[in-house]
Amino acid sequence: MKTTALPRSDNALRRGFAAALLTLLALLAMPASAHKASDAYLQVDARSGGVDVRWDIALRDLDAVLALDADGDRALTWGEVRTALPRIEAHVLSRLAIDGCALRPAAQALETRSDGAYLALTLHADCTPPPGLPLRYTLFAESDATHRAIAQVRWPDGRNEVRLLDPATASAPATAGASSSSSFVAEGVHHILTGYDHLLFLLCLLLPAALGRQGRTLWAVAGIATLFTVAHSLTLALSALGGVSLPASIVEPAIALTIVVAAIDNLRPLFGRWRLAVTFAFGLVHGFGFAGVLQELELPAAEFGWALLRFNAGLELGQLGVLALAAPVLIAVGRAPAWRRPVLQGGSLAAAALALVWFAERAGPALA
Repeated sequence: MKTTALPRSDNALRRGFAAALLTLLALLAMPASAHKASDAYLQVDARSGGVDVRWDIALRDLDAVLALDADGDRALTWGEVRTALPRIEAHVLSRLAIDGCALRPAAQALETRSDGAYLALTLHADCTPPPGLPLRYTLFAESDATHRAIAQVRWPDGRNEVRLLDPATASAPATAGASSSSSFVAEGVHHILTGYDHLLFLLCLLLPAALGRQGRTLWAVAGIATLFTVAHSLTLALSALGGVSLPASIVEPAIALTIVVAAIDNLRPLFGRWRLAVTFAFGLVHGFGFAGVLQELELPAAEFGWALLRFNAGLELGQLGVLALAAPVLIAVGRAPAWRRPVLQGGSLAAAALALVWFAERAGPALA
């Protein structure tokens, strides 16, 4: 049987497409740091005679802006932080405001959380809390578009209100009701869209399905997305509720390794009929990566369950949005047999390379 070689122009086009895909994924690594999205946490107690605030800020985020690591050994000490405290307080206090209340530092401490060390600042203001207690928050607005703060406001009558503070919308006061009720949906969307490692893992899972047989493509994509959703939702719930907990020093490198393994499986199948089971297991690992934002709030059980449901709904909305954009493109490419191999191999190699870089960055501090 005579075969006809592809024209050289087609081969060049395919090689160019694969190179473009590699370049695109390499560019993805530039904003995708080795760490999770930047979060800070505020506990705000509003009383008739004043306002007390506890503000927890990740030291890694402060170091990125203020260069706290004086000796450059990538290991912050309490001595280095204490020396830099005047600079830290001057920087952060200019980025949090409550109308009519002059916040001043009252105490400082270091606290170890699941994702690293935080500086815990205690602030106090002698004032009558203004109606609605609008919080103006602009921390890291100039340097980190991913940063968010979760604020829990405790009112004198015992009510708890949870707010999502986005430095980009600092002038808009948070209020109870619609803003509060939607905050965790927005935070879930934010976490999945800035969770480049989670998105890259999902892309690795989708590549062989979307580039496969057309009769089974949509069902395969839907099945893989559903498995990943169920798995990470399960461990998100277990971890956030406190039943299961793993330190970020283990979870973050493990997430990077799941990407490497998924990419290798695309190039040389490792799991065969067990691929879906392995996908579910890896989804369980990714669930731990989403849980930190909820673990810190100490909400009453009913409020916590409602917040967890909204946060997970936001994760899924963000994931579905990404799938709605990516799947049609991959399916269209899959209709051209000559393009399947370069896209699958180029995409998988690029994903594995990125994930290995992330693994080295994440495992390095833990091994040091």
